[in-house]
Amino acid sequence: MDSGDSSMSKVFHFSSGNPRIEETRGVMHLFSNEQPSFSSHLPVGRKPLLCVLSVPNHMTYADFCQFCGSFVQHMLEMRIVRNDGMEDCYSILIRFDEQKAADTFYKHFNGRRFSSLEDETCNVLFAADVHYTGSIERTQSIPASSTEQPFCPVCLERLDQDTSGILTTICNHSFHCSCISKWTDSSCPVCRYCQQQPGNSTCSICQSPENLWMCVICGFVGCGRYKEAHAIRHWKETQHCYALELETRRVWDYAGDNYVHRLIQSKTDGKLVELNHHCHHDIDGCCSCECATDPGFSETLANSKVEAIVNEYNELLTLQLENQKMYFESLLQEVEEETDREIKEAVEKSLCQNPRLMKLKVRLDKCIEEKKFLDDINDNLTRNKDIWEAKISEIEEREKRKLKMKDEKIHELEEQLATLMASIETENAVQ
Repeated sequence: MDSGDSSMSKVFHFSSGNPRIEETRGVMHLFSNEQPSFSSHLPVGRKPLLCVLSVPNHMTYADFCQFCGSFVQHMLEMRIVRNDGMEDCYSILIRFDEQKAADTFYKHFNGRRFSSLEDETCNVLFAADVHYTGSIERTQSIPASSTEQPFCPVCLERLDQDTSGILTTICNHSFHCSCISKWTDSSCPVCRYCQQQPGNSTCSICQSPENLWMCVICGFVGCGRYKEAHAIRHWKETQHCYALELETRRVWDYAGDNYVHRLIQSKTDGKLVELNHHCHHDIDGCCSCECATDPGFSETLANSKVEAIVNEYNELLTLQLENQKMYFESLLQEVEEETDREIKEAVEKSLCQNPRLMKLKVRLDKCIEEKKFLDDINDNLTRNKDIWEAKISEIEEREKRKLKMKDEKIHELEEQLATLMASIETENAVQ
């Protein structure tokens, strides 16, 4: 894109991506609403590229698609980004298929409230230029088998702007607008990264923000044994023995005095990995186990287990996506059948309420039956015509052959008669 004049545009720094994995940064130049170069409230040199600023975090992707209404059909691409210094909202870059659709969207939604119950308004600006300044990787490079594919993770169809608009979430995962509009959660369907980050939790008693545990039974949040031990006191008072460590997302069993599950969510890439375990002899020092004789054995074993878990997770995800596709297809089929049934019932109801329409329908049905009867007769006559034409042709050929044979016999008899007459005349002349 061409850069706009700095005197006519505002500069906004933005970023996107999961901060734990990779963060992409960029700059966008937006036309200001207070510039004198506007003609009919629209900037000169504008493009079919808009930016919706300060969308509240509680507004999900489905809510925004519903808010846009029929304009979603004209959107080629929507990209969710976060602006620097704005923690409770996000922005959306929208590229339309034509300038007219972008202008109409701007006039219709600029200054309009997102909801009649909220005070937030839709602030729409034309974008003069958008470019990316860099990318920061916070983890190791992702294997080629797990990179983003040009297919929608929901419907498994190819992402094509010509057939359906594409929405890219704040964590850089792309979906069809029609598919993501059915996702009512504010998290990403692929990595579960949530655009609305939770607030800082504190202990319900001492308000300590560190070493927090949440009871999975009643939701009580208390500090751990290395602080004031309010979580343990809650267990002793209520006998709720399972608590979730908010930092690591692991569940602790106070009765068994250990963690209850082997799979945890990795902090680096968000995937499920096996919880690190140690040899049972490491208290006194491991001397007889195989892990002590071969230093690379433990690492190889851990890598193989993690790889097996990742493969199993990918297979489960693929199966769930296939089931989800079949589920949505069945819903569409049910909607179509329900629509056809409602249309039929509405027609029958209107006919019952209007006797004249009922008579016309009876006459129409009778005419349709007569037409069908006449069509059947016409088909039969057409088939019979071909049969009789074939029989007539056969009879004519047979009669022609008979006439030819008859003519040949008559000619032969005439020749014999002429020969006989000639012999009689000869005998008379001799006598």
